This record gives sequence, structure tokens and C-alpha cells, in this order.
Amino acid sequence: MALDTTNPSGTKAWQDLREHFFDMQTVSMKDMFRENPDRAEEFHIKWNNFLVDYSKNVINRKTMDTLLALADEMNLKSSIEKYFSGGLINKTENRAVLHTALRAKQDANVAVDGQNIFEEISTVKNKMKAFSDEIISGSRKGFTEKAFTDVVNIGIGGSDLGPAMAVEALAFYQNHLKVHFVSNVDGDHVLETIKKLNPETTLFVIVSKTFTTQETLSNSETIRKWFLASAKQEDVAKHFVAVSTNIGKVMEFGIAEDNIFPMWDWVGGRFSLWSAVGLSISLAVGFDNFEKMLSGAFEMDEHFRNTPFEQNIPVILALLTVWYNNFFGAETEAIIPYAQYLQKLALYLQQGIMESNGKSIGRDGNPVNYQTGTIIWGEPGTNSQHAFFQLIHQGTKLIPTDFIGFVKSLHGNQDHHDKLMSNFFAQT
Repeated sequence: MALDTTNPSGTKAWQDLREHFFDMQTVSMKDMFRENPDRAEEFHIKWNNFLVDYSKNVINRKTMDTLLALADEMNLKSSIEKYFSGGLINKTENRAVLHTALRAKQDANVAVDGQNIFEEISTVKNKMKAFSDEIISGSRKGFTEKAFTDVVNIGIGGSDLGPAMAVEALAFYQNHLKVHFVSNVDGDHVLETIKKLNPETTLFVIVSKTFTTQETLSNSETIRKWFLASAKQEDVAKHFVAVSTNIGKVMEFGIAEDNIFPMWDWVGGRFSLWSAVGLSISLAVGFDNFEKMLSGAFEMDEHFRNTPFEQNIPVILALLTVWYNNFFGAETEAIIPYAQYLQKLALYLQQGIMESNGKSIGRDGNPVNYQTGTIIWGEPGTNSQHAFFQLIHQGTKLIPTDFIGFVKSLHGNQDHHDKLMSNFFAQT
């Protein structure tokens, strides 16, 4: 069940898009809105609490019809189904890509190597819930019988970016635990973090699938040495837990087997926050809120899997990126959330998009002759307006930009939110 190996640049739709681009490259946005007063109504998607307005892109009805034809020629619907049903779409490693299963309902039936994986997933979720509840309530204590006050997540890449982004995004719902993240092998990073902490009340979560990642192990060893200046070797088992597949290496470190949370090879690191890698998220906001986050992701999964492409938010946004990247030559894409809670979203998406699409060889084994992805960057508004919007609005580069705004603020300060959203609408 591998993915289609068709080269998109050889399709009829691609050739049609090349011809169509010559008609679109000099069009005026003002003219398009004047000629079609219903343009915003035509080019928007409303789903649940989301409204996606893509009318201010350099497109018309022919553009979208041709992009949708490209999706059909590339057998995208079939590829999506293979993705959700456990097809071995990771061709390099001959593996399924099933992080979606982590957030699916328990009555779903997805098999890996002929075995339904939901019993395993439920077991790990139950373990995460029990552990999180014990740490948050204070019933599980450190080596001096004091309750935990701080949590340090030690990981890099997807073992850091996803959890760090989510903990920041969900800060409104955070409990009393203070969550810190150590990733860089730069010694100043780890030492600056632990100098503020009390070893008696700090829990360390080491996240490494193989338990061999240099940066993560170096930071873990440094932290353990710091910890052992105040405690004994047997106390490591009370203060260190691990998310890993390498049980032997983890136990050699001094972590109790009961404090090891498993991972699976069908979950890629950049999509792993939905797994036990998200333990620091569960500790920060409680497992019930972590489960709600999974449920929200499941709803979007169902939308992506089942909605016709013309009303499918992920598909439409992806096709717009193909259009700008390959035909307009736009090399970057800015993500501008008008919410400080999402200040780490662009960093998270950088890995999810750029590591996934950073390829120069196609699935057919040949060098690609088209652009596979954009450079992702961004910063929350309104900060970004005072940093780089001059280049976006008045510079010589075409920079497709996604703006994210919210109808209501969480703390309810209407004056601030009105000013924030006034800027949001003005900039778009």
C-alpha cells in the first residue's frame, strides 16, 4: 500500500496550471474583488468553529478547479485513505505513519502487522493518566517526601518542539506545575535551566525513542550529575521517567521499568506530541485536557479524511502552497497568529513541514524537477508588525502569509482584544 509515484509536473493539470499562471501573475486583488463582490463568500470554508477565508489569495475559480484536478490526478484521496488505514507509506523505512491512531476513538480498527493497535494505545494512555494524576495531586512524591513543583522535559526535535509548543499554547489551562524544556546540547542552556530548580521537587522526563540521541543523553547525564549532588543513585528512580523504546538503556540510566512510557516506530518524531511524548503536556494541564486536545485533533482528522476536497481545509491550504511555491516561485510562507499563546507554533510547523517535505528525490527514485516545500517562519501579531511587515507589504518578495485570529480572548479583556483584532483585520 505504498503511495502513488506519479510526478506531478507530468500531469495534465500541472501543464494547465503553467498556462493559467501567465494569466494570473499580474492580476490586481482590488480588481478581482471589484469584479466579484461575492468573492469572500465563494472562497471560504466554514467548519465547526473555524472560518477559513482564502479569498485574498491570487486565485480565481479556474485556479481552484485546476488545483483540485491536480489533486485528483495525483490520487490524493487514495493516498489519504492509505495514510489513515495503516498503509506502509513511509517508503524509506517501510513503515506505517499512524500518529492519527493516537487520537482516534477507541472503537476504531487500525492494524499494524495484522494486530489492532488500540489496546496498546489505551494501555499507554491509562498509564499517562494515572502518573499525571499522582504528580499533580502530590500523592507521588520525591526522595525527601516533598510534592513535585517543577517538570523538566529533556528532548530535541519532535521530542521538544511539539510539547513545548502545546504547553505554551495551553498555558491558560496550566496547573501549579512549572514545566521547563531542555533541548540544545549547549551547556549554558541546561545549566541555566536547572540553576533555578530544587532537586527535591523536580521531575525529569527524558524523551528519546532510541535513548541514544547525543543532545538528549548529554543533557540527561549533566542533569543526573547535578541531581546526585543532593541525592543518592537509588533516588533517580523517583525523579526520572523516560519515553523510549530502548528499555535496557533506560534502566541502565537508573530509571525504574514502571516509569518507562513506550513509543512505536509507526509514530514519527515530528508528529509524536500526541503520544507519550506529550507526557509533559499532560502534566502541565492534566490528562483530561490532554485528552480534549486529542479529541480536537481527531475531529480535524475526520474532516481531512472525509470532506470533499473543495471544502477540505488542509487540502485547500496545501494546494495554495503548491500554487505559490511552484508557479509564482514563492520560497517562504509566513505563519502569523494573533495570539501570544501561539508564539511557538511557527517553530513547531517548521519541523512538521520542512522536515517532511525537505526532499530532492521523488518516490519514483528520480531527482525531483519541482519544488517540494516552502521555508516556514513567523511570529505572533502584533509583534511581527513592528519587525518584518515592511518587507511583506512593501518589499519586492512575494510572501504568502497565513493569519490566525480568535473571536474571543481567554481572559476576556475586550479592550485589548478589540485592538488586537483590529490590527489583524487591517493587516490582512
